[in-house]
Amino acid sequence: MQFVNLHPRRLFLVGPMGVGKTTIGKIVARELDLEFVDCDQEIERRCGADIPWIFDVEGEDGFRNRETSVLDDLTSQDGLLVATGGGAVLKSENRVFLRDRGIVVYLDSDVDLLVKRTAKDKKRPLLQNSDPKEVLTRIKAERGPLYAEVSDVHVVVPDDGSRKAASLVMEKLQKEGFVE
Repeated sequence: MQFVNLHPRRLFLVGPMGVGKTTIGKIVARELDLEFVDCDQEIERRCGADIPWIFDVEGEDGFRNRETSVLDDLTSQDGLLVATGGGAVLKSENRVFLRDRGIVVYLDSDVDLLVKRTAKDKKRPLLQNSDPKEVLTRIKAERGPLYAEVSDVHVVVPDDGSRKAASLVMEKLQKEGFVE
C-alpha cells in the first residue's frame, strides 16, 4: 500500500500510554514503507538520558519542552511514521504540528487493557504511584478529547494482538482515502 499523492508521507500515532503506539507503529511503517521513529526514544537519544531521569531533573515541564522541540523536527520530515508520547497532545503547539503536517491516527483502548499492558513497566513516571488504574482513567479522560481533536482516523485497539490492530489501522487509512 502507498499514500495517495494528495497527502504528505507523514503519519503520526497518538493515544494513551500502553495502547501500543510503538509496536503497532513499527508494523504499519513497514506496510507503508515509512521510517519508524518513537518520539520518546528520540528524546532520550538526543538528550543522552532516559525519560524518568529527565522528569526527575527537569520536571514534567522540562520534558514537555524537549518533546515539543523534537516533535517540531520530526513532524516536518517526509517519509516518517512517528509514535508520539501519550502526553504530546497536551501542548497546543504540538497539536498544531500534528494536525497540520500529516495524517494522525488515534489509537484508543479501554483502561483495563492499558493497566494490563503497563503493569510491569517501571519507566513511566506518571504511573509510579499506588493506583495506576486511577491515573490511567484520569489521563484518558483528560487527553481523550485532545487525541480526538487532532486525529483523522480513530482506531480502537483490540486485546488480540498488535498485528490485528495494525491491520485495523491500515483498513481505516484505506477506507478514509489516505492510502491505496
